[in-house]
Amino acid sequence: MDRRVFLKTAALTGAAGALSASGLAVAQPLGSLGPGRLSGRRRVIYSYPGTAPPPELFSRIRAGIGGVISFGENITSSEQIAGVTQQLTLTALESGYLLRLFVDQEGGLVKRLPGGPSMSAKQTGSQPDPDIAGMMQGSEAAMALRAAGMNVNLAPVLGVYRAAGDFLDQYGRSFSMNKDTVSRAGAAFIRSSQGLGVSACAKHFPGLGAAAAEANTDLTPVTISLSEQTLTDVDEYPYRAAISAGVHMVMPSWGLYPALDPAHPSGMSRAILQGRLRERLGFRGLIVTDALEAGALERYGSMGNRAVSAVAAGVDLLCCSARDVAQGDEAADALVAAGH
Repeated sequence: MDRRVFLKTAALTGAAGALSASGLAVAQPLGSLGPGRLSGRRRVIYSYPGTAPPPELFSRIRAGIGGVISFGENITSSEQIAGVTQQLTLTALESGYLLRLFVDQEGGLVKRLPGGPSMSAKQTGSQPDPDIAGMMQGSEAAMALRAAGMNVNLAPVLGVYRAAGDFLDQYGRSFSMNKDTVSRAGAAFIRSSQGLGVSACAKHFPGLGAAAAEANTDLTPVTISLSEQTLTDVDEYPYRAAISAGVHMVMPSWGLYPALDPAHPSGMSRAILQGRLRERLGFRGLIVTDALEAGALERYGSMGNRAVSAVAAGVDLLCCSARDVAQGDEAADALVAAGH
């Protein structure tokens, strides 16, 4: 087969189809770089403004990056975004790797692509059988991603919400107030999604279920004042099921959990990421940050300093989601300068 035809065929059949069983070779099949072994720009997830990626993004992809994330402003239809992801995928394949293409497709109000899931997480968790409902939600989400040529869904949310109308519940983003329901629905979502070739990302470790309605880490620092025992018994509980289900990625929150680390938000905490997520829970997949430009990280200063601090804590991939290629460059350049 002519190489150009092969590349086009690979893109059209969906980049997700080439995911490894572990999910760790998604964007680095030639080197099989796992957690802790990615370097420089290979750690950075880029974003861009508007519906057409700028030329500089293609240039960065040719050099090798961690991925590209898409938002609502990038998408007008499944056909339009599929054309974009085909171009992005072909560019990476021509440089010898498979590009991670991220999107938030939780269901409910947080859904960037046309199509499923038809229900929010809360509606899913309220069904008679959370396993079947979670499986359906994960499958519907995965089919929407595959139609768009994407291969990583930043879902499901595994927070166990505490009160009606709180941060997660007001948007229907939590499966339930019951930790078992969250575990069952979340694990089923993960298995069905990854069974269809779309990596799942469990978020936001160790959990934002106790966050108040106004507590938004995108805007401001948020403190979760729960005891270590409660965080262990309730909030981390669904992650055990997610890890057992083989989830490819986990996203830590930018919340501060004083009982676990009084000095650093979860995504900047080596004690939480290495001590709890890696060592205690045994997670061996990729750790990907929430938005690096979040207001909760103001005290960390520049994008470069945030990137270096997160990698030092044990993060593998950095989500630069300000819709600006220069943001990704700043993070990548800082990592190289710091020897990462």
